[in-house]
Amino acid sequence: MSWDNIIGQSLQVNILKKSLAADRLAHAYLFSGPEGIGKEAVAFELAKQLNCSQRSPDPQKGSCDICESCLQATAFLHPNIEYVFPVESVLLDQIDPSKSENKKFSEAKARYEALIEQKKRNPYFTPVMERSMAILTEQVSDLQQKAAFMPSGGGRKVFIISQAEKLNQSAANKLLKLLEEPPKHVLFILVSSRPESILPTIRSRCQILKFSRIKPAEMEAWLSAACPAADEDILRFIVSASRGNLEKALDLSRSITDQAAMTLPGLELRNRAIDWLRNLLTPRRLQEAIRETEEMAKNLSRQEIASMLASLLLFFQDINHRRIDPRWEGLNNPDLESSVIRFVQNFRKPDFYEVSVATETTIRSIMRNANPFLTLSAYAIRIKQLIAG
Repeated sequence: MSWDNIIGQSLQVNILKKSLAADRLAHAYLFSGPEGIGKEAVAFELAKQLNCSQRSPDPQKGSCDICESCLQATAFLHPNIEYVFPVESVLLDQIDPSKSENKKFSEAKARYEALIEQKKRNPYFTPVMERSMAILTEQVSDLQQKAAFMPSGGGRKVFIISQAEKLNQSAANKLLKLLEEPPKHVLFILVSSRPESILPTIRSRCQILKFSRIKPAEMEAWLSAACPAADEDILRFIVSASRGNLEKALDLSRSITDQAAMTLPGLELRNRAIDWLRNLLTPRRLQEAIRETEEMAKNLSRQEIASMLASLLLFFQDINHRRIDPRWEGLNNPDLESSVIRFVQNFRKPDFYEVSVATETTIRSIMRNANPFLTLSAYAIRIKQLIAG
């Protein structure tokens, strides 16, 4: 992935290019902004360029993507590039000869490797191990040890810390010591969607680059090039459903088949969400809504539940637009126009601001390991009150 393959973020990329050209990179950066917008993709491109063996003298061109160094970086095997994210503590246990027979360790390692493979396929994916709540002290201690050695191949060591807001207290203090006296051969890149949760003393030692959500036009142009055979309505749905999140957009675009649009998993989840909402707001179907809530909590992944809730946000947005302007044509879900009209007619005074707040809060709770059934049940009660009274 060269700079040309970065979607959007032209301001942030130009700042880094100019710093590279002047040989004035900061010793530590904090890349902040919403999830799934390419912060880590930019971090890895910068790391690759600093270690590329066929690097052009012109920093505008980025890495070559074909030399051994770039291939190692793409495969997450480069000795100079460390990628840290919250992992299960069992993976950090002292290795001993019997460890390969340890079932917990083996299972955790398989989960970790599966996340790395998913990251290789989707550079906008943020890995999350559900049984981990923090970046642990041992992980930062490992960085301290590796920082003591010079980089191989004449490049530069780059430590990319994903979800930096999840550093536990001890790990944060260790990292702070590293940042106070940073080795000249190490570049730190902290990545966070919640920078306010990072220690102020750590933030103050980083140059902060704020990333913005991807514009619909930029995402549509990218998707059109990536999926030239895709129907325009499907691309429009992906742009709307992803809400500026490249991770979701890439996953949805790769799920397109040669059959009807309804084979798109995102559409199936959206339709399921609308059916659930319809049952929830129909008194005679409340039991069906309760059963469906149990089914969703039991059988869907956290990401799938979050996608369903995100599709409801877009549906609510369509309804609000039509309430304000009955002639509004820029619907996120043009195929659901009749449902939007019926909703406007049947529910006259829903509080869409509070509905949106409740939905966003529920999405965050689900992605932060809250109990799915309890969270969805509380959400159902809340939006039923806000919409139906």
